[in-house]
Amino acid sequence: MTPDDITQTLQQQFGTSLKVLPPDAWQVDTGEFRVLVLLSQDGSWLRMLLPLLPAAEAKPFLAQILTANFDATQEVRYALHEEVLWGVFQHDAASLIPAVFNGALNQLLTLKQTGINPFFQDLIEIQIRQIIKAAKQQGQTLEATLQTLDRLYAEGVMGDMAAGAGTHQKTLEAWQRQLERLWPLVDETM
Repeated sequence: MTPDDITQTLQQQFGTSLKVLPPDAWQVDTGEFRVLVLLSQDGSWLRMLLPLLPAAEAKPFLAQILTANFDATQEVRYALHEEVLWGVFQHDAASLIPAVFNGALNQLLTLKQTGINPFFQDLIEIQIRQIIKAAKQQGQTLEATLQTLDRLYAEGVMGDMAAGAGTHQKTLEAWQRQLERLWPLVDETM
């Protein structure tokens, strides 16, 4: 893609939110997100960057983020720089076509939209699996494990349930759904 192609493609998608910084940079700022597109000094490489969230919020999930880079992010990658978690796309400018450019841009916007929620959910599932494994190693049934969790909440060990009416019941129902879903999948010897 040439610089003119990049400008035209971004203008079609973002209109007046696009700011062209000739000869080698473009910025889209919609208020919801900011995308920066840069060409290398010699114009041979294009890099598209989208800040996702502060690095401090991402650090507990770095293992899952690196796994996603390997397994799930397709042409885009997560990267840490200057205390920010970024979505990054790099490509040889000469061989880049608009369809790939637009696809990468959409993937970056999806990363922004989903944030760290998938990593948080994965971490929760890992922890629930550990609870199930420990319960099974102690010979507990699913029902006994739920009773233990109820007691731990009642004692304040697992958090304060006084925040609102029905919170305790909703929390235990969420635990029950997850335990019932994962219980048959966890082997205590794993």
